Amino acid sequence: MLLLISPDGVEEALDCAKAAQHLDIVDVKKPDEGSLGANFPWIIRAIREAVPADKPVSATVGDVPYKPGTVAQAALGAVVSGATYIKVGLYGCTTPDQGIDIMRAVVRAVKEHNPDALVVASGYADAHRIGCVNPLAVPDIAARSGADAAMLDTAVKDGTRLFDHVPPDVCAEFVRLAHASGRLAALAGSVRQDDLGELTRISTDIVGVRGAVCEGGDRNAGRIRPHLVAAFRAEMDRHDRERTAGLPTAR
Repeated sequence: MLLLISPDGVEEALDCAKAAQHLDIVDVKKPDEGSLGANFPWIIRAIREAVPADKPVSATVGDVPYKPGTVAQAALGAVVSGATYIKVGLYGCTTPDQGIDIMRAVVRAVKEHNPDALVVASGYADAHRIGCVNPLAVPDIAARSGADAAMLDTAVKDGTRLFDHVPPDVCAEFVRLAHASGRLAALAGSVRQDDLGELTRISTDIVGVRGAVCEGGDRNAGRIRPHLVAAFRAEMDRHDRERTAGLPTAR
């Protein structure tokens, strides 16, 4: 399981760089513009320069409307700026066909510039609160559009968490559907250390966190701290060792 950490700017990215041995992907977003709010191209470039070259940078392109041309341009901007994971929040898509339209446009824009970049179709565990596409439709959207990964996050950051909206066994089905089509499965949404047993059990490929590695567990007022990143990774590694040894993971 890969650990994706989301700093809110260059200063926090530098703190991530201090903990680089404990994380796998540095994710660029702008939380005050939404769950998957897009940051500025110059911030993506600055963070790419701030973290070690062997650590891939991910960038969100926003909680996007159903406007394939607009979103394709945004995705191209992210990959040109140095991101190698391009995440698209299907906020304005109410049907799978709309999601496929968006993601096909993004895949073409991104892959024509950098065939090795990875495109991530992201849905929302709390889709029922915002009226967007069903979470379990996202793996098929990713597969039919040629995206590389399917992801779930939470749209409304009000203290509720991934498993509050999509129980672990439903998340397991999400992961199974993604893997069945050869896609990676990523899960996020106020994930905490005590969720790692379930996330390991269901074979999640990427776990995305912010609040769990911020002071006081506060994604807004707290700041990412290297020692908290290290502690989170240590717990991930413990669960991985237990799974490898055939021990039961926490439920």
